[in-house]
Amino acid sequence: MKDTSAPTGPATSHDELHAELSDSFDTTAMATETTLLNPRFYTTDFDEMDRIDVTPVRKDWDALLAQMKSDPNKGHFKKTADWDHVDWQGMEPRLRAEFIDFLVSSCTAEFSGCVLYKEMKRRGTNPDICELLSYMSRDEARHAGFINDALREAVVAVNLGFLTKAKKYTYFRPKFIYYATYLSEKIGYARYITIYRHLEAHPEHRFHPIFKWFKEWCNDEFSHGEAFALLMRTDPKLTNSFVNKLWIRFFLTAVYSTMWVRDHARPDFHAALGVDIDWYDQEVYRKTSAIARQVFPVEIDIDHPAWLPNLRRMDAAMRDMDAAKRAGGLGGRLRHALASARAALAFARLYLIPVRHTQPPVSVRLEPAY
Repeated sequence: MKDTSAPTGPATSHDELHAELSDSFDTTAMATETTLLNPRFYTTDFDEMDRIDVTPVRKDWDALLAQMKSDPNKGHFKKTADWDHVDWQGMEPRLRAEFIDFLVSSCTAEFSGCVLYKEMKRRGTNPDICELLSYMSRDEARHAGFINDALREAVVAVNLGFLTKAKKYTYFRPKFIYYATYLSEKIGYARYITIYRHLEAHPEHRFHPIFKWFKEWCNDEFSHGEAFALLMRTDPKLTNSFVNKLWIRFFLTAVYSTMWVRDHARPDFHAALGVDIDWYDQEVYRKTSAIARQVFPVEIDIDHPAWLPNLRRMDAAMRDMDAAKRAGGLGGRLRHALASARAALAFARLYLIPVRHTQPPVSVRLEPAY
């Protein structure tokens, strides 16, 4: 993969810039790479998923699927007159690299959901589950395609067909799919709406028109999260058993800390948005935690004095791991092992922060709060 972090010289024309970008960014390779921080493709026990009985949440289930069937965002993911000319040439090289990395990561995450949901539907016979998955795969395909349109403008679109065949798949038990996907969808909502609100108040920082689509976009993320909340509600053991509470705690810690490290790897991107990364991440955690009380009986204490210091330790360790990997050789491998141990220790400290215990409400359905 080519190095996208170093600034390049200014392009002298639109065509030269496109040539420069296509030479500098192999976005399909970026999306295909499997690392601790990159979005993954998942597979699961499809037979177990097919046996889900939604009878305990039937009323809320039917209401949610009726809403999704109506397809409120059917015409949303299309370019309009608001799709202003994108000044790729005017972007600072580091901002351009980080913005492309953000788009590739987002496109991969959305497409990962599309692939998983389509495969679940293809293998399933349960009409309730198959109907849900058809709507969610439809939405995720739109999201991935829309992001890829932004990349296509810079002639660096991801080859999604190749990605399906080349990306490694990670097996997760269904309950882990529920925890991870629920958090992913809800944190996606919190991220999009926080950026949208910020840019609504500070439009001078909206350096690309795609951010104008985030309000309606996050409604899809919210609805998908509601679906997984209902799936978890079908079996109280998924959230109430002692072991599963420990797993929920693990996924909360993993998703939050991964977000912190990813975001702090894009300082120029967040500076261009006019966003302080520490504030932004804490705000997203706060929104996500408030939403997740609907189904999770525990939440991370993000105000605990050990929270931010250990996130920073993990970020520093991950940076050192990346530098050691690039260095290679015996020395690089030793430094990588030491940095990995530091990252694991920071994660353990985050995991062991006392959690707050909550009592999920009887009614599960929520509506987006702008």
